[in-house]
Amino acid sequence: MPTILLVDDDDLLRNVLHQTLVRAGYDVEDAANGTVALQAYHRQRRDLVITDIVMPDKEGLDTIRALRAHDSDVKIIAISGGGIGRADDYLNVAQKLGATRILAKPFSGAEIVTLVAEVLAGPV
Repeated sequence: MPTILLVDDDDLLRNVLHQTLVRAGYDVEDAANGTVALQAYHRQRRDLVITDIVMPDKEGLDTIRALRAHDSDVKIIAISGGGIGRADDYLNVAQKLGATRILAKPFSGAEIVTLVAEVLAGPV
C-alpha cells in the first residue's frame, strides 16, 4: 500500500483529504506544519508528500526545499489556495523548488486522487 505524508495546517481540509486518500487505498499520515512533517519523513520515508504552501511554523516552500535536500527522489504534490499572494504564484515557486506536481485549491476529491495516482505511477 503506497504511503503518503499529508501536510496542511487547516484541520478540516486535512481530515477530509486524509479520509479521501484512505478510501482510495493509501496509507496516510498527517502533519499540521512543515516542522512536524520533516520529523515524520526523517523517521520514515514516504512514497509521496502532499504539502500546503502557506502554513505557520514551517511553510510549504521551506518544507519542499528541506525534503529535496534530504531525499532528491521524493515525490511532492504542492497545494495552495493562496495567502498574501495568488495561489498560482506560490505554486509556480513550489514547482521551481522541486514539487513534482502542483494543484490549486479548491479541488475535488476525484482530482486529488487522480493526481496522486499519476504521480505515484510516474518516474522518480
